[in-house]
Amino acid sequence: MKLDSKLFDRIRVKPDAEQAARDRHALCEWEGCTCAGGYRAPKGRGREGQYFNFCVDHVREYNKSYNYFAGLPDDAIVDYQKDAATGHRPTWKMGVNRRAGEGPEQSGRRSGTARARSRSFEDEEIIDPFGIFRAGAGAGKAGETVSPTRRRLTPLQEKAFDALGLDGGADKSEIKARYKLLVKRHHPDANGGDRSTEDRLRQIIQAYNTLKSAGLA
Repeated sequence: MKLDSKLFDRIRVKPDAEQAARDRHALCEWEGCTCAGGYRAPKGRGREGQYFNFCVDHVREYNKSYNYFAGLPDDAIVDYQKDAATGHRPTWKMGVNRRAGEGPEQSGRRSGTARARSRSFEDEEIIDPFGIFRAGAGAGKAGETVSPTRRRLTPLQEKAFDALGLDGGADKSEIKARYKLLVKRHHPDANGGDRSTEDRLRQIIQAYNTLKSAGLA
């Protein structure tokens, strides 16, 4: 039997740890090294998600000199670190209209989209469980207007009810039924793959989740 056989090594009282590590991992990618490369090290900027495989000694050596910003000018590094504070997402100052700087072409597109959404919302079926919008509804015996009792809502909850086209006094079953109807109506699968109503669909889902988290749906 070969004494360096893998089968023989498995039954050793103290198997060769280095050989076992090489069997489990690829070789270290450091030039000239024949140890197991069981430690990952990032390849650097522009190659995110890619890694070298090094042994423990060479991964330490690599990390000592690793610099993600190598080759970038100082002003670019400062800008990157500033943007990293917000997850590299655009931000605006409080009270500033982010659309104010848009040209007439962009503003026109947004206005057209807003009008389309408005028409889409107006065309939707309005559920009126309390008969508020029926002719003569709300009139008392003496011709006085009787306001229906409403629960106290936060501005966010009122906005959610408006997004679903419901009165603030709607109960859970009405909210759920309305939500299912609108999701089915605006889902791309129900519109032949048309994704133009996705923003409206997201608004509906967000509104329902707001009411659900408040225990109203």
